[in-house]
Amino acid sequence: MKHIYQCCIFDLDGTIINTIHALTYTTNLVMARFGLGPLTEDQMKKIVGDGYQKQMERSLLACGDKALTHLEESFPIYQALFRENCLYQLEPYEGMRQMLDTMKASGMKLAVLTNKPHDRGVENVEAVYGKGYFDYILGEKEGIPKKPDPAGAFLVMKALGMKPEECLYMGDTNTDMRTAANAGLDAVGAAWGFRGREELEAFHPKYLAEHPLDVVRMLQL
Repeated sequence: MKHIYQCCIFDLDGTIINTIHALTYTTNLVMARFGLGPLTEDQMKKIVGDGYQKQMERSLLACGDKALTHLEESFPIYQALFRENCLYQLEPYEGMRQMLDTMKASGMKLAVLTNKPHDRGVENVEAVYGKGYFDYILGEKEGIPKKPDPAGAFLVMKALGMKPEECLYMGDTNTDMRTAANAGLDAVGAAWGFRGREELEAFHPKYLAEHPLDVVRMLQL
């Protein structure tokens, strides 16, 4: 039976790769430059997801820089340090490779749409899954609005020749659930990620999974 979905678009951080160690480590290096921090990984799970500029803003506020005096200064520092440390202790979530392999075997195309800067996103995905494993990867680029704006999702679908009704969108945060809704895509909430079940449930995704292999069962792949 040809499955209803021909494609799945994935968020990166907290969905297909556990990147929290790299994000926390790099952010704390930046905060230390200003005599601030450190932040814990649990704090960072609530801070990340909306691009590095928002990440710096939330991190500085969490560290007590209420006036955001270091905000503009933090951007180039973070970018430089993240280039060096973006692969720090990356790991795929348990069962993720099996889920992805099963999707590929069923004929689905796989794409990544992340608010991480494009080059770092590609580097992250290729470090864990190898070159060419995903059919398309799109990260933050000049001129493309960040998620939850649906522009990136539409670009991915266009590149792969897909219609919204043929695609799933999988992510672990409210930003991802809003991206799916804005693009007219059925959503899979990844409750194994950074934010957990409660945040995802509020957006009524079509599927909500505690483990990647639950998705295989739900989609009857």
